[in-house]
Amino acid sequence: MLSIFVQRGTMLERVQVEHGAELAEPPVWIDLVNPTVHEDKLVEHILGIAVPTREEMQEIEVSSRLYMENGARYMTATLMCQSDTATPKTTAVTFILSNHTLCTVRYDAPRPFAIVENKLGRFCGPKVTGDIVLMDLLDAVVDRSADILERIAAEVDGVSHMIFEPEEGAGPPSYNDVMKTLGRKGDLTSKVRESQVSVGRLLSFLANEAEAMKWPKDSKLQLTSMQRDVISLSDHATYLAGKITFLLDALLGIVSIQQNDIIKIFSIAAVIFMPPTLVASIYGMNFKHMPELDFDFGYPLALVLMLAAAIGPILFFKWKKWL
Repeated sequence: MLSIFVQRGTMLERVQVEHGAELAEPPVWIDLVNPTVHEDKLVEHILGIAVPTREEMQEIEVSSRLYMENGARYMTATLMCQSDTATPKTTAVTFILSNHTLCTVRYDAPRPFAIVENKLGRFCGPKVTGDIVLMDLLDAVVDRSADILERIAAEVDGVSHMIFEPEEGAGPPSYNDVMKTLGRKGDLTSKVRESQVSVGRLLSFLANEAEAMKWPKDSKLQLTSMQRDVISLSDHATYLAGKITFLLDALLGIVSIQQNDIIKIFSIAAVIFMPPTLVASIYGMNFKHMPELDFDFGYPLALVLMLAAAIGPILFFKWKKWL
């Protein structure tokens, strides 16, 4: 899908254009979502730039993600997508700045794009450019990552209280569900951190190019502020990853202790019943010459002996404080 935005008064408005036709007004932002070959050629005709393919966008080396070509600056970042669902993922998005016109190429729908589109569709400055739209998009990306990390932190704190400070009267938590929850939060945290590292590299590239693009001082200050935010968010994501790892280790330790307690019960029961079983086995033999067979009190004596053999280990375990 191809969306071309031009400025109309104090808002950005989407316009339609056919292949080969000329735009009446210079575009501010061109947004390509799952572009077709026809749409790629149309954008190349309008801006005079080459649109990267999906395979080129997925390359991970920095030289293939941040570079200049024919006067246009190509910047590819990994952004979060579907973070509110059970299957969050990351997607590569390419930002192309050419003559103060922004072109974005993406194959998914990160929420910051819808936020910025709605914002600029209601109001924008009198002289909005692609540079300004790019800064708004990056700012929305950073804010979205912060919201995701805040939600993860709150949910991880809830899991921590469930493990170490369960509510009175509440039954034991389902450890399988807790481990799945921690695993999902750990995966989401790693994706956010991956996104922040990618955005941080993009911001550093922009900071180096700001002078050549003749950006105003306010944009440079905003860029510096976003760089600080990205660093702090990356540190927070690292902290959350460590906390999730600690909770997983603690949970496995609790499960191991509970399993040991169960095995301990079976072990004690086996030791308690072993001596009485030995006594019963001895007097259960059918040899002809056994002196106790003619003893009048042999049967009650055997019962008392088995009972004493069972009580003895219990008293010994309590004396050793094993029970």
